[in-house]
Amino acid sequence: MRILRAADYRVMPWKNGGGTTTEIAVSPDGAGLDDFDWRVSMARVEDSGPFSGFAGVDRTLAVLEGEGIVLDIAGRRPAEVTAASAPLSFPADVPTTAALISGPITDLNVMTRRGRATHSVQRLIVSVPTDIRPTSAMTLILPFDGEVGVTGATSSRLGPRDTLLLGPQAAKLRLEPVRPTTVFVIRIARASRTASTTINACCQT
Repeated sequence: MRILRAADYRVMPWKNGGGTTTEIAVSPDGAGLDDFDWRVSMARVEDSGPFSGFAGVDRTLAVLEGEGIVLDIAGRRPAEVTAASAPLSFPADVPTTAALISGPITDLNVMTRRGRATHSVQRLIVSVPTDIRPTSAMTLILPFDGEVGVTGATSSRLGPRDTLLLGPQAAKLRLEPVRPTTVFVIRIARASRTASTTINACCQT
């Protein structure tokens, strides 16, 4: 178990230079934008415009603050994403343009490289003690707008935007919010050999 404090996150430019992103966690440690296996970050989106492209990467986006955003993803109907809607998953290597609904937003981005990792993102409103059982290679717990106590093998406390990293052998944890809090549970799993083989075969045809 490891706690990442929000004050220590790394701020860096977007890949397309259009803004900045706050990197929460990346694997391998120190990986850049072109060679990570997985990456979790937050970004402030001030203007409508194109998203950065990431070859061979799958992405999930959730709105944290602001009215929301409409994503025009090639091959799909435009999708509206707000702080009340479910996180949206889509390929990060197809042309995608964003239109702000009404003013800037802050979003959460989870990305995994195909053939190496997969991911899921769950948004919970935690108002009573809630159990979380790690089931993947890596589980990240991120309370966005409130303080959460964590009890399990050891006890700790997460402030707003802090992140708890748990490995696959971690015991079940209980989250105890000080007040109703939005909590994101991000699960990162290693890609199966079958999935990797299918992707490679697809790309070679």
